[in-house]
Amino acid sequence: MQAVLSFIVIAVSGVVASQASDFFRITVVDEQTARGVPLVELRTVNGIKLYTDSAGVVAFHEPGLMGKDVFFHVSSHGYEFPKDGFGIRGKMLKVKAGGATTLKIKRLNIAERLYRITGGGIYRDSVLVGAKAPLKEPVLNGLVVGSDSVMNAVYRGKIHWFWGDTNRPSYPLGNFHVPGATSLLPGKGGLDPDVGVNLDYFVDARGFAKETMRFPGKGPTWMTTLVPLADDGNRERLHASYVKVQPPLTIYARGLAVWDDDKKGFKPVAGVDMKAPIFPMGHAFRYGDHVYFAHPFPVTRVRASAKAFLDIKQYEAFTCLKEGSRLDELQFDRDVKARLRYAWRKNAPALDPQKEAKLIAGGKIKADEARWQLRDAAGKRVTPHAGSVYWNEYRKRWILIATQIGGTSLLGEIWYAEAEAPVGPWDRGVKIVTHDRYSFYNPKQHPMFAKGRYLYFEGTYTHTFSGNPHATPRYDYNQIMYRLDLSDSRLRPSD
Repeated sequence: MQAVLSFIVIAVSGVVASQASDFFRITVVDEQTARGVPLVELRTVNGIKLYTDSAGVVAFHEPGLMGKDVFFHVSSHGYEFPKDGFGIRGKMLKVKAGGATTLKIKRLNIAERLYRITGGGIYRDSVLVGAKAPLKEPVLNGLVVGSDSVMNAVYRGKIHWFWGDTNRPSYPLGNFHVPGATSLLPGKGGLDPDVGVNLDYFVDARGFAKETMRFPGKGPTWMTTLVPLADDGNRERLHASYVKVQPPLTIYARGLAVWDDDKKGFKPVAGVDMKAPIFPMGHAFRYGDHVYFAHPFPVTRVRASAKAFLDIKQYEAFTCLKEGSRLDELQFDRDVKARLRYAWRKNAPALDPQKEAKLIAGGKIKADEARWQLRDAAGKRVTPHAGSVYWNEYRKRWILIATQIGGTSLLGEIWYAEAEAPVGPWDRGVKIVTHDRYSFYNPKQHPMFAKGRYLYFEGTYTHTFSGNPHATPRYDYNQIMYRLDLSDSRLRPSD
């Protein structure tokens, strides 16, 4: 009797766990690359939903169904499973403990989904079936279960990563003041980008990813750019810009900050007047003597020094507006033949794609004078929201990866474009990732990972703004990495 009671106590406490041999392992692979596909939904006839982990694995153990024939509907954003004779996309499997099977799925996306970078349970199912996971922390790292958009840069030999609002397991409200982490570079102790990223979070006393931008003022702090620059002593320092936000999503303050290596946090250095026409927003890159900021297009720049970065009057915008103009008081710069002239100017804002489109519709500028009107192969306008631009050595071009506003999903479509100069003109684009009523916004390229014909980028996967009430377990509000093969002929349909 004592032994029975002891077993009951242990079972209730959760010490007794399922063994790997209890699960039926289902692995879903890309039929083109034979690599496991994350984020594939397997749904039973009675509505049980499971999602493949970052290795493409589902660990299935359902009392009552083990040892039975079980049909699984198979679906995934940008991927397609074959139909059966009744037009149903799925497969019946003989489910048995300790068994395993592999399903092949066709990729429709040009870009290939690789793995999830943040959140809990990245390799949950692989761990359950006893498979080896590539990460040091495969199921929970820094107590992070959800993270919004990323900013990163290589600083003093390590990649420094920073995110937006971040969720924790213990309470619905988490970190709203920029958590951060570091990782080692590939070839210098870091993982190959095909495999994953081992994040080393800056954590607080409870082990949760700590705040690195707790600045005065109500509401969250959001980082808006990140760039390492040399100070007057020729020391590399990590610089950032930020905004303060209040409900519903109103920015009421802006500023510039510098990283404190000892405290592992940023300190505010200078506030920026909300009426200033130029402010560093977006992902930064060095080109010549300047740092450019792409949001999604690189229309803002400043001299590549700490002193210049911290002086908002030194910033320039690539614009067709005269110096002293404001968006509510447009003064176009035209030559003697009334042709619009673009130049780098201080004290004048740049036009974004939405503003350009309105000016074209209103007859203020001609369509062929615009520089940010991306179009698909059929000539239909694509409105980019946010993204990043970097030089790519393989293509010998500047490459844009950006989210589309109002595509087949509101913020779930990712587009690719090329230009010979950072400021374009950017004209033709190709869709490389799609989502079905789901958002995937703020895509960030990782030039430190680029190798040969492969480009790597991540974005925020969330049901927010999508109109979809159903959040994908574990994946929602997290970062997912993609790989793009730049030799794919579909990227250049007009060649």
